[in-house]
Amino acid sequence: MRHNPDVCKELLEILLEMEIDHIEMHGEEIIETDYDSKSVRLDVYAKNDNHAFNIEMQAADTKELPERARYYQGAIDVDCLNAGQPYKKLKDSYVIFICIPDIFGKGLACYSFENLCRENNSIQLKDRAFKYFFIAKNCNKVLNERQKAFLKLVIGKKASDQFTEKIEHLAEEAKHNTQWRRQFMNWERQRTYDFESGKEAGIAIGQEQGTQQKAIEAATNMLKKNIDIQTIAECVDLPVEKVQELKSQLEAEKK
Repeated sequence: MRHNPDVCKELLEILLEMEIDHIEMHGEEIIETDYDSKSVRLDVYAKNDNHAFNIEMQAADTKELPERARYYQGAIDVDCLNAGQPYKKLKDSYVIFICIPDIFGKGLACYSFENLCRENNSIQLKDRAFKYFFIAKNCNKVLNERQKAFLKLVIGKKASDQFTEKIEHLAEEAKHNTQWRRQFMNWERQRTYDFESGKEAGIAIGQEQGTQQKAIEAATNMLKKNIDIQTIAECVDLPVEKVQELKSQLEAEKK
């Protein structure tokens, strides 16, 4: 994408379903926001007069993608607005994650977000900041055919239209380019790290949930024997409020 802005532009048009007059690839994908702040390294960063685009490929759920999207968007805003410029000069900002797993677990092929009023969802904040999470594994659901073809390619299916054939050809060329091969190896190494981190986090969460479930079962059994709430909370290491909630549920079931 960095070396083929025409391909990047076409992909953006496919994913966002909008026409883009032109884009300029950002020469450096690392954004330094401040000397003591966390820098941002973007997979693909492109801009034009009114828009800023970031595309990220994500092979594993690291349990922090929404926070990353938020941070990336803020860093892009800082990068796009020069000192002294009014906030109205901020570009429309699009942060796009192309994910293999369904990080939200709701079965959608695309989750798109913009800021709305919680009390009345018809009221938009209109800060022109948009976040998209495309889920490759759910590509057969409610996507247009061009989006579907691209996401199928992401999960290893054959190219099925002119655009995905072009990407396949570029990928083959990249395999024979020493610099690109080194970049790909670095990218693949990082994605392996992301996957392992996500897997470890998932195991830890599963273990924690299993421990809590056992504590709830033990507390329920103790409640049935009329042991007082404070004693149960101390024995099974649950908050008193949680034990009280379990007691209320048992009483409701008896009625």
